[in-house]
Amino acid sequence: MFQGPKNNDNRNRPGVVLLVTLIMLVVLATLGYTLTGRIADRRHRNHFTIDYCKARYGCDSGLKYAFATMEEIDPKLISRPNDPDFSDLFNMTEAEYEKLLEEWAAEKALEADQSAEPEPDGLDLEMLKTILDINDINDFNDLLGPGEYDQQNLQIPGPYGPPWPFVTEPVEFEIGTTKIKIEVEDENAKYPVGWALADNKDISAETDAGLTTFCEWARMEPNEIDALKEQLKQITEIKPFKVDFKPITKIERTTVPATPTSAARTSSSSLRRTPRTRIIRKTISVEEQIAEQTRHFARLLHSSLLDSEALARPRIRDADRRESPLKYMATWGSTKVNINTAPRHVLEAAFAFGGDADRIAHEIIRLRKTKPIQNIEELKSALLGYSNSIEKCENYITTASTFFTIKVTAVSGVAKASSVVAITKNGKKVQRVALINS
Repeated sequence: MFQGPKNNDNRNRPGVVLLVTLIMLVVLATLGYTLTGRIADRRHRNHFTIDYCKARYGCDSGLKYAFATMEEIDPKLISRPNDPDFSDLFNMTEAEYEKLLEEWAAEKALEADQSAEPEPDGLDLEMLKTILDINDINDFNDLLGPGEYDQQNLQIPGPYGPPWPFVTEPVEFEIGTTKIKIEVEDENAKYPVGWALADNKDISAETDAGLTTFCEWARMEPNEIDALKEQLKQITEIKPFKVDFKPITKIERTTVPATPTSAARTSSSSLRRTPRTRIIRKTISVEEQIAEQTRHFARLLHSSLLDSEALARPRIRDADRRESPLKYMATWGSTKVNINTAPRHVLEAAFAFGGDADRIAHEIIRLRKTKPIQNIEELKSALLGYSNSIEKCENYITTASTFFTIKVTAVSGVAKASSVVAITKNGKKVQRVALINS
């Protein structure tokens, strides 16, 4: 009998089994890899969710702490006659900025050398360096001689001491594994974007000139300026911005239910009696109107209607500076500029309402370095030649800030949460105006 085919089948059987086994192993490996990946993704998502919840909780806690402590913060302007002014830092090239720091370091070293006390007998400079904590920047700088002042640790002060636009030094602390940072900024030190949305045609030329001045100083290209104006035009069509406010009286009608007499309570006619109408006059104060407008524009100016990403793009970026137009723009509905805390280009935009903007801005910067300007009348007296121009701008300028933002950033693991709240502060009275979480 012929056995050929049967023998071939017997010889091929191990190969078939091996092939099937390999296929099964590949399938199982693929399933295992897929399952492992999905488990890792799920763990990552769960871990991120936990981290974000911690960050969100830390952010909310930091915001409550910041809001409570704002009552005790009393922003006081400082005198800085021998220090560079913060106004023009954003417009300097890196080489100009380094040269400024170098010259300032030399001046401070010379001042320190002239005011230094004689060394104690038997104790030289090297011995002092070993006694004092050389990690303490302030102590170490006090020991350096002329030309040796540590330029890397120089910090040009803002109007309140910390770098512009901070009112106080940023506060950092931890809650568990969450790191929290709180920053308070002066919104009256920035250019009010609302001016470009004003519904007053009498000042349209001035607001357009002020916006253009600001944008050109901020190194924005002509096409970027046109795009910004178009975006602001669309916002104006939704809701125009008011600059001048007066108390207004609203008349409201309320329905007062009819009260039938005891003798007629059971009659059907009394049940069909028409309710009476009462007229109530309600006065809305200027402060209430401004707060309401601020809430509206806080939403509009932080929506997709305004391309904030383009405005936040740095025009200058180096080791110490990160300057963008958005940093200098007040997008919370503020209506006035503080002449004691605003940088040069914001001052020029503010005084576009009266003329001689560049000269007035230069004189204000010169005056406030020695002594903060107390009121507008003092400014007029100091700059008599420009008093008429200053008077035309009185509705748009102030000498004391009342509008601030508190930014709280919380980081936990790989998650980050932040909140920005706009507030008004008059004395110890703090009022929350608007809040944005991200």
